[in-house]
Amino acid sequence: MAGSKNPTPTVSEDPNALRWGFTPQSENWNGRFAMIGFIAAILVEVFSGQGVLHFWGIL
Repeated sequence: MAGSKNPTPTVSEDPNALRWGFTPQSENWNGRFAMIGFIAAILVEVFSGQGVLHFWGIL
């Protein structure tokens, strides 16, 4: 097609870019923060000998 223009991509080329909304980048960041939270919960249980909810005094 000789007269058509190439559309610009709406998603950033950098997969680590911090972008708002439902984008693949936000899903990457969400997964990373979930992994950090899960590891933090495991470390609290290992070093305190209590579950996370007991450690915070919720149960």
